Amino acid sequence: MQEVKETGGARIGMANATWPLATLIVNQQTLQLKASIIGDLVFKPSDIIRIEPYTLIPVLGQGIKINHTVPGYNAKVIFWTFGSPEALIRKIAQTGFLVNANSIPADVAARVLITQTGGSFPVKTSAAIAIVLIWNVLFLYDIIGFFNGEHKGLPLGIGAQLALAFVFLISLLLLISVPVRSLILKPGKEINGIKSFLFFLMLITAVMFTAISIFPK
Repeated sequence: MQEVKETGGARIGMANATWPLATLIVNQQTLQLKASIIGDLVFKPSDIIRIEPYTLIPVLGQGIKINHTVPGYNAKVIFWTFGSPEALIRKIAQTGFLVNANSIPADVAARVLITQTGGSFPVKTSAAIAIVLIWNVLFLYDIIGFFNGEHKGLPLGIGAQLALAFVFLISLLLLISVPVRSLILKPGKEINGIKSFLFFLMLITAVMFTAISIFPK
């Protein structure tokens, strides 16, 4: 089965993922757009109205717009590419996906349905709320200390370090622990779709943790 796999960027609604945080994978049965933390979308041939070239800025902001009928997905789905949008559409057509009028296998259809039902955001709502809440509570500890005169410099101390360490640890556990993935990711969502984002997040939190450790308290 011929398959197209392209690395680029993506826009889903108002959220944007720059190159190389998005991957487009197309074969005869499915079209999948893995756009890191902003979304993991999968389509059957029958879900697609049309795929058309899309240009925001020549060369730097061009790609393909995926017009679809999936209710749980944002209507604006764009894959950014540095190559020719028209050439990419021709590659997709060569897989047979755009003209596949046959029913796809039942197991593939079931996987697609599970992913579509969960929406495009890969993290469970309850998990996302819990992570944001813990992050804010830990930072609040430093903010209260700052207004109480406990910090002479920036209002960043042990609370900020704990918040950064918490996000670093969650990212690491998502990469190495299957039970943690089951707890945080929605059914049907794969860790491969957000690996790049998790590595980037770990790098940023590690750098910020180190920087805060040398700030005057």
